[in-house]
Amino acid sequence: MSLSVRAANGVEIPQLGFGVYKIKGKNGLFEQTIREAIQAGYRHFDTARIYGNEAELGRVIANSGIPREEFFLTSKVWTTDLGEERTRRAFEQSCKKLKTTYLDMYLIHFAGPGYVEAWRALERLYEEGRVKVIGAANFEIEHLEQLRKHAKIPPMINQVETHPLFQQQPLREYMSHHRILHEAWGPLGQGNVSLLDHEELRSIADRHHKTVGQVILRWHLNRNSIVIPKSSNPKRIKENRQVFDFELSGEEIDRIAQMDTGRRSSVNPNGIQVNPLYVKLTRLFLNVQNLQ
Repeated sequence: MSLSVRAANGVEIPQLGFGVYKIKGKNGLFEQTIREAIQAGYRHFDTARIYGNEAELGRVIANSGIPREEFFLTSKVWTTDLGEERTRRAFEQSCKKLKTTYLDMYLIHFAGPGYVEAWRALERLYEEGRVKVIGAANFEIEHLEQLRKHAKIPPMINQVETHPLFQQQPLREYMSHHRILHEAWGPLGQGNVSLLDHEELRSIADRHHKTVGQVILRWHLNRNSIVIPKSSNPKRIKENRQVFDFELSGEEIDRIAQMDTGRRSSVNPNGIQVNPLYVKLTRLFLNVQNLQ
């Protein structure tokens, strides 16, 4: 079983996807992980050019025996490729590596310098039918406001760090008002022990005979968020999909709401700056990818 949410343009997006950040191809682990995920029923896969695994993901999907149109593929343009023409070239490189002529969703990875110009490239790609859904990742309200001022096509989705300890309520309210979907990355707190061992969550999990991770994912789904958990453990890959056979009560949702600390587990994207050395190193990394 799977659920979907509808973007402002009517496109259905599978609500439970699979993230591939930091899953590498050493000793065949990446390919084995993706095959396990496909076998478990995942069809929505989230990658990015900077992750360095688009080509491996594309290869596994192409060899899966499942038609391309049954998959929902997302990638992202990195901060060193922002700008109208650079973004277009980065998109073409991602499609080539993923062995596809189109992407289901394409996002601006961070609101770095040139993101407004990059948005023009996404609008063109959308108008050409090369992307079904366009949006952002790690954008704060001020970034979305700036984008909306210059956009012909408003952003349809924003992928941001979200979990019970960092619930993003003000941003969610803004996005809901402007019909921008919420997608949660790091939905399990990136292995944060204070989250996965939280007394409230363990109590709720015991009541439903589920794991804490399953309760957290059910909470995300109840909020109508798209969620992209990541794991290379076959048992957890399957467990993360076993979240459609129970519901959280209103009282349990209220208890989880009280857990919000307002503290991130990862980088604060607000006012991100890319220094010249970092730009040089990441461009070198991406150029090496292009040669592979």
